[in-house]
Amino acid sequence: MRRTWLAAVLGGALVVRPMDVMAQTYLVVVSGIGGEPKYSQVFEEWCTTLVGAARDRFHLPDESIVYLAESPGRHTDIAGKSTKQNVEGALNDLATRAEPAARIFIVLVGHGSAVGGQMRFNLPGPDMTAEDFAAVLSRFPTQEIVFANLSSASGGFIPVLSGKRRAIVTATKSGFERNETIFPGHFVAAFAGDGADTDKDERVSVLEAFNYARREVARAYESENRLLTEHALLDDDGDGRGSTEPDPLTGDGGMAMRLFLHSPTQSAGVISDPELAALYKGKEQLEQQLAALRSRKDEMAAELYQRQLERLLLELARTSRAIREREGKQP
Repeated sequence: MRRTWLAAVLGGALVVRPMDVMAQTYLVVVSGIGGEPKYSQVFEEWCTTLVGAARDRFHLPDESIVYLAESPGRHTDIAGKSTKQNVEGALNDLATRAEPAARIFIVLVGHGSAVGGQMRFNLPGPDMTAEDFAAVLSRFPTQEIVFANLSSASGGFIPVLSGKRRAIVTATKSGFERNETIFPGHFVAAFAGDGADTDKDERVSVLEAFNYARREVARAYESENRLLTEHALLDDDGDGRGSTEPDPLTGDGGMAMRLFLHSPTQSAGVISDPELAALYKGKEQLEQQLAALRSRKDEMAAELYQRQLERLLLELARTSRAIREREGKQP
């Protein structure tokens, strides 16, 4: 990735046929200050792995990826130093470029802290608080946001950032879980490997990544006979309360299950098999209907909402199964 990120990384949208794209995807990855060489190295490794998976596995173009880190000279993918000024600058630039229906993935890897009740993500120089990120995210009024703060003491970001069209992932349940976290390594592995793709559609949803990482964290602590000191949360229903075990039928998880880190040019419009293309198109329409339903949750009777939610989720599951079966018949 070129270092001229202010001018080029966010400088232009992909040119694709309208039928190929449902929502453009952008990824902003921030590796925070390590404090010690061992942490700086592992944070950078996790972030570099995620950027590589986004580009090479899910085919996001370089123009849709911004990677900021503590030591820009250590890897060619790093576009600049992860200072508060550069993080805010990258997100502000993206706000002027991103299409109204774009999907914005923001992933923070590093240390966090809670100072006087204020949640912070630790950066070289001044830290960024949850309120700092909230101010920048307010510039994305129509876009869907995935904000994954994978640092220690990150749970307190949820009440500040929660809202419509936002899926918030944190590695801990509060600012009091301050030990270094292993959740980010497993969250990244979910996108880089095959273990998290439970529905075998060759994509990894945010919900699949979250559930995979949560299970692997619990397994790692259990294998080492250690007390679990990090409890990841996901909030995507806008109520400001995260779930450790999200269930799309009852609350969190409905938005996260349809958000993927992949290039829109892989959608139904570029599939040569007409039947398979129709299935993918149907799946995208069901995902849109699911999003629209969730946005009306507060306006609907609880029983009616639950009934329609269950119907859409079942239809989505059947369509996903039909896609897998159809792809299994391809030569």
